[in-house]
Amino acid sequence: MSAPTATALRVDGLAKRYRVGALLARGNNLREVVTERLKATARRIASRKARQERSAAQEFWALRDVSFELQTGEVLGLVGQNGAGKSTLLKILSRITEPTAGRVELFGRVASLLEVGTGFHPELTGRENIYLNGTILGMRKREIDRKFDEIVAFSEVERFLETPVKRYSSGMYVRLAFAVAAHLEPEILLVDEVLSVGDAAFQKKCLGKMDDIAHEGRTVLFVSHNMAAVERLCTRALLLDRGRAVLSGAPREVIARYLSGEMRPRYEAAVRTGRPQLLSAELRDAAGGPLARPRTTDPFVIRMTYALPPGAAGTRIGIGLLSPDGVAVFSSDPRDGGTEAPAAAGDHTAEVAVPGSVLMAGDFHLAVCLWNERQIFDLQEPALSLAIDPGPSPLYADTATRKGLVQVACAWSFDTGAVERGA
Repeated sequence: MSAPTATALRVDGLAKRYRVGALLARGNNLREVVTERLKATARRIASRKARQERSAAQEFWALRDVSFELQTGEVLGLVGQNGAGKSTLLKILSRITEPTAGRVELFGRVASLLEVGTGFHPELTGRENIYLNGTILGMRKREIDRKFDEIVAFSEVERFLETPVKRYSSGMYVRLAFAVAAHLEPEILLVDEVLSVGDAAFQKKCLGKMDDIAHEGRTVLFVSHNMAAVERLCTRALLLDRGRAVLSGAPREVIARYLSGEMRPRYEAAVRTGRPQLLSAELRDAAGGPLARPRTTDPFVIRMTYALPPGAAGTRIGIGLLSPDGVAVFSSDPRDGGTEAPAAAGDHTAEVAVPGSVLMAGDFHLAVCLWNERQIFDLQEPALSLAIDPGPSPLYADTATRKGLVQVACAWSFDTGAVERGA
């Protein structure tokens, strides 16, 4: 008989409201203050209905009535589109921001890794920040001493321990920040998409460490757009949509629901980040025209624009096509065609031609990634969603009844000699 599990975290009716532009009305001098007071008086005279409508227009709810419970040793993956409320939820759990409504109960020490630039004092060295973070977590110096060498080895920044962290690269910063958060024995570890800054080898090491933490009976909340990582690492997943929790359950079930949302035939970045970045993506037919729903027999083109800042030589771009439940169907990058991606700074356009009579009918999702040998700069998964309709395939007359994701022209042969000899 297994031991009863304990609750590590409980969220009840959590909501967070932001007032858009609320700080812009403050005056900076006496004249502006007096003017603002007069305006405030006029607003008070206005009708209550007008004030309510104006107030509602200025409100933005990042979270609405989110409730869930997490047991010790569980790994919860938070998934959803940008703006769904994932990072806001982690900031509330980390006590960085206060909720507008609802309640959070945390049973144990919490370590968080939310975004590059938080958690460390930039003027202190790597060594000093290790001890600072341990002290914040409530650890004694001898406890930190015991973990110190392990943290340094994991982070791979031993040469820079006496350097102020403000001089660290983003990759070095994240390596040390994760090593501190993971090794100082928090009961609850909160990790945002920040791990995408690290190189592929370090990401793999981080995922392995989070797996170890969960097996030690500690609890992890993990935000990621990498569905393969969510499915591999998490015991449960929670889907957020426009600030609301819409589904909680097995990772594969939640991922399938997330990816099977409304079809997205085009992607456009909301803002430029100054890093290598996907700016837009869309489907085109073989002649270059817009395409909404290709047939199984239709070739189609994925057209992408992306930005490379100065100094981004060596950046690669690639795509991956996913099934509705997040299984990779195929992936491709320019090396498949014997070409190299441009290295010059500026905006570039890439087109990927996908031949017809390869995919079976069904729903698919496109992931686009920009990376180099050290880190992932931009991963949009999914960037596009597409539905492929059955076509008059010369290969399969009954394509609608066949199972699978791809159609392959396999060669068959038969040896009828044995039958003839036995006749």
